[in-house]
Amino acid sequence: MTKILGAKSTTDEVLDGIDLTGKRYLVTGVSSGIGVETARALVAHGAQVIGTARDLEKARAATDKAGFKVDLLAVDLADLTSVRAAADKLVADGVLIDGIIANAGVMATPFGHTADGFETQFGTNHLGHFVLVNRIASLIRNGGRLVTVSSNGHRWADVDLADPNFENRSYDPWVSYGGSKTAVILFAVEFDRRHRGRGIRATSLMPGVSHTNLAQHLSQDDLAVLGKRIATELATAGQTFEFKTIPQVAATSVWAAVVADGESVGGRYCQDCQIAPVDDAPGIRIGVMSYALDPERAKLLWKKSEELVGERFL
Repeated sequence: MTKILGAKSTTDEVLDGIDLTGKRYLVTGVSSGIGVETARALVAHGAQVIGTARDLEKARAATDKAGFKVDLLAVDLADLTSVRAAADKLVADGVLIDGIIANAGVMATPFGHTADGFETQFGTNHLGHFVLVNRIASLIRNGGRLVTVSSNGHRWADVDLADPNFENRSYDPWVSYGGSKTAVILFAVEFDRRHRGRGIRATSLMPGVSHTNLAQHLSQDDLAVLGKRIATELATAGQTFEFKTIPQVAATSVWAAVVADGESVGGRYCQDCQIAPVDDAPGIRIGVMSYALDPERAKLLWKKSEELVGERFL
């Protein structure tokens, strides 16, 4: 009988009856929240997991507390020297992987720059993963999967290809966040196009909203304003805002990486363990903006990203 999955599905419900013995996944951001739960669920169903984190002690404490073990690898997505060193180690080890879940990220940070001079959110959420994933793409098995964790916050802003680092415009943390999350979706679109010949499919997703460390840069007043804004925008679509539990908020990641049909989700955007519809109405609502799935913009972003990081990728 086909499982009916949706907004309230949990990671273990998504993977119920699935044996991942012999499978290996790389999950970024396993020091808290969604990343820890994503890795836990995969391990609980037999998979081996390589977990990356900026702070390995924090990641070790978090995974120990959750009662599972992963192979930890230090990666600071805001420092391409760290990213390249980790990728070089993985390539030297030569261990193949069945999928990558690019989960780590930051949200609504004060204006700042990564170690390489990129605006913090664009540099961390997009460029760090862009370099890491492309450098280890040869390790993904034929038929494997790339899942990039985006957000419905992408609906607040397209990525500005002419000024991604806010050098010539006023900084707004939500415009920056939205643009970086649009970039995350566009990256999956172009990666899917480039690698589908090996059966590797890439997809992006909105995990949902839960109480995680992602909001660490927001005050209680900020959170109250944000919650009101989201609820108001959802109401215009006849939708309501609900927090998810951590197992629920990680469910779409494991669904997209393991359960979903690659042909169906390749180059698409997912939400609530389903493929999300395209909806260009303004504001937050279920669905993806068409600009985030535009294949031509995806190609332009890829080219711009290569120029910024000083590397070319297949």
